[in-house]
Amino acid sequence: MDDGSTDSDPVTAGESSILDTLGEDVIRIVSPVSLCMLLVVLLVSSLSSTNDLSSSVSSLFLSSTTTPTSFSSLNLLLLGSDSTWEEIKSALVTALSFVVVVTLLTFLLVLLFYFRCTNFLRIYMGISSLFVLSFLGGFIFLLLISHFKIPIDPFTFAILLFNLSVVGVFAVFMPKFPISMNQGYLVAIGVLTAYWFTMLPEWTTWALLIAMSLYDLAAVLLPIGPLRLLVELAMSRNEEIPALVYEARPVDPQPGDRVRVWRERTDVRIEATENSTNSANVQTVQETRLAVSEEITAPLIEAFPQTGDRHLGTEEVEDGIGLGSSGAIKLGLGDFIFYSVLVGRAAMYDYMTVYACYLAIMAGLGVTLLLLAVYRKALPALPVSIMLGVVFYLLTRVLLEVFVVQCSSNLLMF
Repeated sequence: MDDGSTDSDPVTAGESSILDTLGEDVIRIVSPVSLCMLLVVLLVSSLSSTNDLSSSVSSLFLSSTTTPTSFSSLNLLLLGSDSTWEEIKSALVTALSFVVVVTLLTFLLVLLFYFRCTNFLRIYMGISSLFVLSFLGGFIFLLLISHFKIPIDPFTFAILLFNLSVVGVFAVFMPKFPISMNQGYLVAIGVLTAYWFTMLPEWTTWALLIAMSLYDLAAVLLPIGPLRLLVELAMSRNEEIPALVYEARPVDPQPGDRVRVWRERTDVRIEATENSTNSANVQTVQETRLAVSEEITAPLIEAFPQTGDRHLGTEEVEDGIGLGSSGAIKLGLGDFIFYSVLVGRAAMYDYMTVYACYLAIMAGLGVTLLLLAVYRKALPALPVSIMLGVVFYLLTRVLLEVFVVQCSSNLLMF
């Protein structure tokens, strides 16, 4: 009786430990994604007067308020003139071309990584980050300075932009920099890139979001997908992929915090084994404890046995969601960007649509994290969130917003 209860208690204690730390891991990845989307929405809202699309969105909103028909917005959105269909065709061609280019570049990345051109890839990523921070960021900063009439001279602006850009590149790619600076600059790069994508035509933006979701699904899950090949190659070599990836590590980790949960769980099991088998070999127990002390595993994902030099519980991601070598959850910066593009596009319409899209994206990200816990391998993070976001955008814009406007009109009549 005592032995049976002793064997069941460690498992229960281990499972409760996982549940206790599950929310912490989710918050560490949800918070930066939410911050990135919030900053993009604020930028779009502040600088929307410079976008020609705002006038057409305003006219569409006015037409929905003056026309009592509940499907007037749907008619304007889907049954437009011949020019609308031309825009849709152009958007499909643009999205397809973009996916083809991204696919070719990813296969090129796999080829260079296979031939161990890691230094070249790091230099290329550094130049790309410098371009985003200096040119794209500089232009957006100029728009903000002009919009808010901030007094600053060109020389000071150039010095500040140069310092922020150079420090940002080093913070992203130099491991000696604090993790907080690395995370902050990755979010900044995502915000700047996402805002530029929101300046694309409306139909092009939606076609691009759907196309990239399908590409992410195929690239990560198909056996010949470029991202899957890249992940498997990195795992076989036990190397990190030189890419812009956000790692949800704690900013100020406590010593042993990452391994505490699994160490406690396994230590309890070892103690139960000692109690139930008094004649066990002491040396075997000590070797088991040593192996446990060297194990580093994320609390969200259970540990896996090792085969040779390859750790099956560790996944490196270039775009998608998985586990890093430190055991932390990793999310590709492309996911940050396209999440933010969706809510940024919604912000060009109204904030009620933004709230709906944000909740849909968070729900999709939560589903992806649960799937990550089940399948324990790198998964595409775009498909579920983007599809839910697009559906909620259409439902909110076509049905919910028209219903709210009609209710408001009826209240004004009384």
